[in-house]
Amino acid sequence: MKHRRSVGVLLGSLRKASTSAALANALQHLCPDELSLERIAIGDMPIYNPDDEEHAPASWRAFRKSILACDGLLFVSPEYNRSIPAVLKNAIDVGSRPPGQSVWNGKPVAIMTFSPGNLGGFGAHHHLRQSFACLNMPTMPAPEIYLSGSAKLLDEHGAIANPDTSALLARAMTSFAHWIELNLATRQVAHAA
Repeated sequence: MKHRRSVGVLLGSLRKASTSAALANALQHLCPDELSLERIAIGDMPIYNPDDEEHAPASWRAFRKSILACDGLLFVSPEYNRSIPAVLKNAIDVGSRPPGQSVWNGKPVAIMTFSPGNLGGFGAHHHLRQSFACLNMPTMPAPEIYLSGSAKLLDEHGAIANPDTSALLARAMTSFAHWIELNLATRQVAHAA
């Protein structure tokens, strides 16, 4: 029997009724049994300032502990001004510090971005990939998920409205389960060597 892997879900929007939150809820029903999705709160953390490390805020410490406990990470985000929302950038910065103690190191990750327009959050998606490469976070190469027309993404019950999109997201979550296993196995081999 396969292990059930814990996946931390980080949302790029703070609104309670955000598309990010609704999409994360819908993904709960589309992911394989091997994955357990758990949202990680990032909205209450103060903006990262290295001067605060000596007496790090409790929210920073709790966040870092939550990330360390995850087998993989899923980022679900809108695009803001062709980039990522500030709340995500702050979470990335908090997790990457202090130097040499990054909680991101080696964590397998998947990205899903969306926008009202046709590009589906392409800019945000690739800004996240750029940061993750720097932080040694193996990012699932495919399928890449860019969701356009976000206003019509979900139906009135909170399910994915388009059956083709629903099937794509289910495949992506299954691929992510395999990606996590592949990376965990590679890490175990590396540690045994």
